[in-house]
Amino acid sequence: MSKSKPNFVYSSDPGLILGFHGCEKSVRDAVVNEQTMLLSSNKIHEWLGHGTYFWQNNYERALDFVTHPPDGRKISTPAVLGAVISLDNCLDLMDAQYIEHVRAYYNSLKKIVAKQGMTLPRNKHKKGTSNLWDKVLRELDCYVIENLHKVMKTANIRPFDSVRGVFIEGDAIYPDAGFYDKTHIQVCIRNPNCIKGFFIPRKEVDWPENIL
Repeated sequence: MSKSKPNFVYSSDPGLILGFHGCEKSVRDAVVNEQTMLLSSNKIHEWLGHGTYFWQNNYERALDFVTHPPDGRKISTPAVLGAVISLDNCLDLMDAQYIEHVRAYYNSLKKIVAKQGMTLPRNKHKKGTSNLWDKVLRELDCYVIENLHKVMKTANIRPFDSVRGVFIEGDAIYPDAGFYDKTHIQVCIRNPNCIKGFFIPRKEVDWPENIL
C-alpha cells in the first residue's frame, strides 16, 4: 500500500444521496417499520466488498434486480426499499485519488501473496453466459477491498464507512455504442449509521392538476 497519505478532503458527496434496495415486500415493510435491519452481504464475490448494497438514484434497476434475481432465487412479492444515505468516509471508486489508492494497494498485495506461494482470486463470468467480458463474480475485487479494510484496521486508520463504484454492465444499447443497458452506480454501506432513514418509494402524481 502506498505510504504517502492521500489528500481526500474534497472526495465523496458532501450531502445526502438516495439509494434503492430490491427485496421481498415483507422485508421492506419490516425495515421501514423498524422491526428489523437489512443484513450485510458477505459473499466472496461481492463487487465492493462486504456490506449492505444500494443502487444509487436507480429505482428501476433495483426493481429489475429483485424481479429477475441473477442467482435464480424465488422472490414471491418483489419490492423496493428506499434509503436516505450519507456516504461519510467513502472509498469512492469514481474518484481518481481512491482509484490510485486501490491500485497501489493491489500491487502491494500481489507481491505479499506471491511471497507466500499463493495466488490471488480472479474475477469470473457466470457459467453459460454469452457475455464473456462481463465478469459478474468479482472475487478478486472483493478480496482486494476486504484486505484493504483489514490493513487499515490493523494500522488503526479511520475505516471507510462506505464504498462506491460505477459499473459498465450489460449489452451495448446500439451497434458500436459506448453505452450499456445495465450501467449503474452501486453503493456498499459498511457503517449502518450512514443510513439516515428508510422509506417506501412513492409514485409521481400530475402537478399542477389543472394542466391542459
